[in-house]
Amino acid sequence: MQSTLTPYTPFFKLRILTLLLLQLQILPTLSLSPCRTSCGNVAIKYPFGLDDGCGAPQFRHMFNCTTDLFFTTPSGAYKVQSIDYDKKTMVVYDPAMSTCSILQPHHDFLMTDIQSVIIPPSPDTIFVLLNCSIDSPVLNHYKNLCFNFSGHSCDELYGSCNAFRLFHLLTNSTPPCCFTGYDTVKYMSMNILDCTHYTTVINSDNLKGIGPLDWVYGIKLSFTVAETGCERCADSGGTCGFDTETVGFSCLCSTSMNATRECAAGSVTDEGHGHAPMLLFQAFVLILGTFLCMNL
Repeated sequence: MQSTLTPYTPFFKLRILTLLLLQLQILPTLSLSPCRTSCGNVAIKYPFGLDDGCGAPQFRHMFNCTTDLFFTTPSGAYKVQSIDYDKKTMVVYDPAMSTCSILQPHHDFLMTDIQSVIIPPSPDTIFVLLNCSIDSPVLNHYKNLCFNFSGHSCDELYGSCNAFRLFHLLTNSTPPCCFTGYDTVKYMSMNILDCTHYTTVINSDNLKGIGPLDWVYGIKLSFTVAETGCERCADSGGTCGFDTETVGFSCLCSTSMNATRECAAGSVTDEGHGHAPMLLFQAFVLILGTFLCMNL
């Protein structure tokens, strides 16, 4: 005769106890961070974030992730090639920028006012203005904005690069060019500068005696990180983020729990929820399990 499983049988109690013990083991693994930690092959760490509320609020909505990570500005989306969190630099590439091997229609590189302050192009990023008119302001009234770039010249650019050689061929001369910094293109558009194309080169301090074919083309950005107590949050197992309404600092402890400083047991979250409810639930499970064991 087949036995009947009732709430009073030892086997039924044993099954309930097993399920309760499994629940206790599973609960900690459900406390996952709500923030993505990578996009493609690029690690995402504070102060950056892909999901709203993650990272520092100053960088909110500056990144998007498809298959690759992109940094967005008013002039376009720029693929992030690398981020060095120790040196606080990020290298991006402008797909519409001319290089030694390809000539692109000219356009402006624009950043918002806040981007220009907290993540501007680094001092060793050189903006090269190409095929400039003799009436260009950087060759006349603002000629002090052009500077010597490790001994390199316009002749070298137009002679070495297939893409830029066209400028020399069309005019049968060497059109002016200008090696300058980000502030020049920040305040003057390409139309005002009266130069048809531009390119950008990074790590300029190490390019003395290195020809244009071996330059690294791209834009290196330098970012700053405000002191918000993030290290304390990270040490407690949390992820540094912010409240999406108040933009105040928040330590993200799980997908459902945030703390004001750190993910310590019993800490209360910004929304009035914390670890205490989970601890009470775990205590209830332990008491119930003990009761069942005593009655097996």
